[in-house]
Amino acid sequence: MKTLFQLPQTPMSNDHLVLAGGGHTHALMLKRWCMYPQLRPEGLITLVDRNSTTLYSGMIPGLIAGDYVLDEISIDLRALSAKAGVAFVVGEITGLNVENNSIMIEGRPPFNYTRLSLDVGGETFKNEEHVHTKTINIGMPIRPLFQALQWIEEQDKQALNINQKPFTVVGSGHTAVEVALALRSRWSMRLLQLQGDMTKLKPQFKRTLCAAEIDLISREDSISGPALLCTGNQAPKWLDESNLQLDPSGRVLTTNTFQAINYPNLFAVGDCGVMTKNYRPSSGVWAVRAAEPLAKNLERCNKNLKPCVWRPQRRALQIIGGGQHQFKRKVAWASWGRVTIGPHYLLWRWKQFIDRRFMAKFQLALNMRESNDLSSENMACSGCAAKLPAKPLKEALEQANLSVLGRQPQDAVLIASLPEGESVVQSVDGFPALISDPWLNGRLTTLHACSDLWSTGASAVSAQAVITLPNVSIQIQKELLAQSLSGINSALEPQGAKLIGGHTLQARSLSPKPSTLGVQIALSVNGLIPSGYTPWAKGGCQVGDELIVSRSLGSGVLFAAARAGKACAQDLDAAIEQLGTSQEACFESLLKAREKNHSSRIVHACTDITGFGLLGHLEEMLSASNYQRVKSGLPLMKIKLQAELIPSLQGALSLLGDGYASTLAPSNRRAWRLLDRSLSPSAFIDLDLGHNIAFESKEHQQIKELIIDPQTCGPLLVSCSSEVARGLIEKGLWRKIGTVDLI
Repeated sequence: MKTLFQLPQTPMSNDHLVLAGGGHTHALMLKRWCMYPQLRPEGLITLVDRNSTTLYSGMIPGLIAGDYVLDEISIDLRALSAKAGVAFVVGEITGLNVENNSIMIEGRPPFNYTRLSLDVGGETFKNEEHVHTKTINIGMPIRPLFQALQWIEEQDKQALNINQKPFTVVGSGHTAVEVALALRSRWSMRLLQLQGDMTKLKPQFKRTLCAAEIDLISREDSISGPALLCTGNQAPKWLDESNLQLDPSGRVLTTNTFQAINYPNLFAVGDCGVMTKNYRPSSGVWAVRAAEPLAKNLERCNKNLKPCVWRPQRRALQIIGGGQHQFKRKVAWASWGRVTIGPHYLLWRWKQFIDRRFMAKFQLALNMRESNDLSSENMACSGCAAKLPAKPLKEALEQANLSVLGRQPQDAVLIASLPEGESVVQSVDGFPALISDPWLNGRLTTLHACSDLWSTGASAVSAQAVITLPNVSIQIQKELLAQSLSGINSALEPQGAKLIGGHTLQARSLSPKPSTLGVQIALSVNGLIPSGYTPWAKGGCQVGDELIVSRSLGSGVLFAAARAGKACAQDLDAAIEQLGTSQEACFESLLKAREKNHSSRIVHACTDITGFGLLGHLEEMLSASNYQRVKSGLPLMKIKLQAELIPSLQGALSLLGDGYASTLAPSNRRAWRLLDRSLSPSAFIDLDLGHNIAFESKEHQQIKELIIDPQTCGPLLVSCSSEVARGLIEKGLWRKIGTVDLI
């Protein structure tokens, strides 16, 4: 057994540039590399952020007021990264070790870097120097933004409650003024007040706030109702323990080349970095203008050139919007240092124009196509959608005199029986990287492989991995291998299973960008079935059985649309969250039902839905079951699928309706013949459209596409008695999608 993971040497770029945080500066850098890919630094670039999208801060008050919807102010970091050839990792950064050149990410191993750029944003000040003590205990900080916005939505329920205590915005700066006026637009009748240092509040703002019926109270006044803290920014607390030189608000002190003092391989910008000789307040204006000089310096350092000096302007024009004129028109102010003009409705229109133009540039970058964007290699789907179609697979097995493997396919096979009576089953699975995060890709591949064991009633005990690494430098290969192995272990260890060995290879083709997409993992997994029980099989459905599934369908089309840059970020987030969640709990519910009924036949038939889609795997289940019935002289069965009960991932049906599909979907459509009894008399599947879906309607076509959509980490599919199904469904982990009956 091979147990060494051997890495071949190769003379390539060793650089691993990690972009920590998806703030405005980093987002604009990604846009630059989308539009000018020749400027992108060589080596591996990885962006790490807690969310797949970042919000444009200049439009936050407009979102609160209802002038915009969330999509209009969201920058899709995952899509930008993919377009720019940058790996993207969703994770909460919790620390930084500048001596070991690594960043800590919650729930996973550290990420090593050769260069690091920090743009992690800031947190709201919450100390007695900025806020009244009583307010601290009840206030919600405006940052992190997503958390604050969700809280504001929850406050909507109280907007019409006349007995509700006043809502307070705390702060004296532009943000506090904008947010208070935005909340007045949102809640026309609610009692609002602004608490702050009245000496710092400009007369123009005071007049508008009072006209909007927003009470002004001093910092000494106590408040007892809900409060939103807009009290300025400080850098994330984990920077305090980084050994970097920081200013009083926790921002990293840098030279005028953005490089941290004493650490030239570390850069910092935005709300978490400040130049010692050009001190500027935390503001989105300077963060935006720092993007190009920072990008140029990172590009120069990648080529071992001296970085350039940047001297930001002393003052920046800021447009503060959100108030209403007496004629109910939106107005804004323009502020340049101590000078403020307005309010005027033309300034508001100017602000809208600037903000919308800023956001439109990101969409323009995403819509740009390079000459190779439409190549089959770049557009072909990965994950389980990369498997060989069913028809050539079956023909190849017949040509090799192995047609029995095609007639009676099993998810995992019995390979031994132990003296204690336990059965050992084995399976193998794997695919090219589905996503650019090597840790998560290792986890997904392992969960996908383990589902083959679970569908036979076996608990995973061990695995061996064959990992093909892209043709990049030894240092980057080592990082990719370490992250992949850790991802594999994250799926095995909670089950009590171990990775016991494996083998590594190096690809001979050119590495993709990002190189993390060049990682390919295959796993051989072993499982145990307790003494006294036999493996579950695909065949064995019985008349009267109910079909239940453990999760939703649609991952294939979502990732296909993502490769085309057309998937909604929130929909893709939800899909990845489902795929990364182990189905061991669903498997355990089957084992408990088996123990309760003291029978291994509590599950009559079981499989997992993967590359051939729901319809293809139902064909395997039904064909194997009918094959047994024919040998026993019993009549054939059919499956009745209830279209309205088939669960789909958020956004999947809409994308299918728009014509998006996985590259494996066209070959999977051969299984549609099962829906016509004249074409498939021995394995017939009746698709019941119910009362709400018309035959040959758009909705009908969407369902047909959904049931042949290839799945990665797809649901378990079980055929069992109605009594057992009812008990499993009541636990909330399973959903009924159909029944088994006689033809």
